[in-house]
Amino acid sequence: MDSQNNQNTESKICRICYGSGWASSEIEGTVRRCDCRIALRIEQLLARARIPARYMDCDLDSYMPLNSSQKNAKMLVQKFLENYPPLDEKGRGLLFIGSCGVGKTHLAVSLLRHVITQKGDSGLFYDFRDLLREIQGAWNSVSQTSELEVLRPVIDARVLVLDELGANKPTTWVRDTVAHIINCRYNERKITMFTSNFLDNPSKAGEETLADRIDTRLRSRLYEMCHTIEIKGKDFRQEVKKASFHFH
Repeated sequence: MDSQNNQNTESKICRICYGSGWASSEIEGTVRRCDCRIALRIEQLLARARIPARYMDCDLDSYMPLNSSQKNAKMLVQKFLENYPPLDEKGRGLLFIGSCGVGKTHLAVSLLRHVITQKGDSGLFYDFRDLLREIQGAWNSVSQTSELEVLRPVIDARVLVLDELGANKPTTWVRDTVAHIINCRYNERKITMFTSNFLDNPSKAGEETLADRIDTRLRSRLYEMCHTIEIKGKDFRQEVKKASFHFH
């Protein structure tokens, strides 16, 4: 049994650095971080990013635009990544707005995964509804976590994706919480990505705008923090379902 354990341990030891974490570089007499340590760090960053299993494999290659709006959105994400990290240090992110199923979350997660896997930066994903539930749970006297503990990684993340902004009923508490997160990240010039189903100019009369859901002042702040990308089109999920139905 001990012999088998020793063999398993030896098989896990990197054949390049032999567990030291350092490998010879192209410059004679110098060393570099071994690829095995870089891969391990990326694996750890992805695990901490809280990306839902449903979106874990999202990347730009798998985002298939169906119209010019979606092609433009994909191009803008590619351009953002080409210029990452931004040299102006203003920390401007992206705000994806559009109806359900046009690929807002797919693009936001693709960007986040690229930043982690290709740039080695930390990132975090939160569905805004889940975040609010965690904060509310922290108010429970039985809970072992505090509101500050829940918010700290959200505020500190190098890149943050807040999905479904405006989905919750706009109570005073919800608006104050949104304001706190946005203002903290704005002041620290942290890059934040938002997605929302609420538009600035809805096509139907009487529909709520994003400003209605999060407050006019906060919507104004987002103009400073993010480039707005409106994505139009039909619901991808419904189109796939229709195609699947006809296929069978």
